Amino acid sequence: MDTYLTIAQEAEALFKEKGSKFIAHAYPVETEQEIKAQCEVLRKKYYDASHHCYAYTLGKDKNIFRANDDGEPSGTAGLPILGQIKSKDLTNILIVVVRYFGGTKLGASGLVNAYKTAAAEVLAQAEIVEKIVMETLQIQFDYLQMNQVMKIVKTYNLKIIQQAFDNQCQIQVLVRASESEQVAEKLKPYL
Repeated sequence: MDTYLTIAQEAEALFKEKGSKFIAHAYPVETEQEIKAQCEVLRKKYYDASHHCYAYTLGKDKNIFRANDDGEPSGTAGLPILGQIKSKDLTNILIVVVRYFGGTKLGASGLVNAYKTAAAEVLAQAEIVEKIVMETLQIQFDYLQMNQVMKIVKTYNLKIIQQAFDNQCQIQVLVRASESEQVAEKLKPYL
């Protein structure tokens, strides 16, 4: 499989429980640096909130993930958020639930339910899309070989992401992971 499910763009939802407000944000992300930056933005925006709990999953195989309770009792916030991500089989996604404490303690089961519901609500607002895993190939060739190379690029509908044309030309292309071996074989003289 060279496809995965994620969300198309940022989404937001609000859930209220016994006076507490849970503001959920979902973001499509590619790297842990993006995640860190997005969390910083939310910490500044909601600087007066009680908690900023989050969970994320990265990678086609969903092998990079994390859940953070941000001061809530262990396992009552981050894991329920992560559970919602897993239930939809999503990756390359960050969900942050910002909590404003409303004065009434919810207890462990109440917190789990509130964070789970907030995450489910934001995912209900988000557009889930299927994306293709792409790999990058670097092609080098003489200018006189341009027609042969471009014919292969066109045949496989490769996306050119960088190019430099001179006597010695270079093109960087994106190729669907499932076709990368076949395309690499065709481009072997130019790799």
